Amino acid sequence: MEQEAENSTTQAVVTDEPTLSGIDPVTRVRKLLFRRMLVGIKDGRFFLGMFHCIDKQGNLILQDAVEYRNTRHSSPSPMEQRCLGLILIPSSSRTTCHVDCSIEEQLSLLNFREQN
Repeated sequence: MEQEAENSTTQAVVTDEPTLSGIDPVTRVRKLLFRRMLVGIKDGRFFLGMFHCIDKQGNLILQDAVEYRNTRHSSPSPMEQRCLGLILIPSSSRTTCHVDCSIEEQLSLLNFREQN
């Protein structure tokens, strides 16, 4: 019952707000600039940083990035982190990408992925 109420509230909010599906891809990406982004790559590491730019091939640049990696064997903590600064993440190694944004923006990004 509570889930139905939450779903109807979310749908009402989504339908009241204008969607970004009619906006060109460059404008959508500009809205993501300087947002916090979590990117996972094929070897299991994650990078958390501010989205700085993307090129035509889909390579991402994050600024003030922190690397998180699994260190089961060498340390008591399951994750180890280190500060990296400005990094480039090739599109070929990227597996996941999460952006810190509102629900409406997340839905518009899903539409962006389906169109391309």
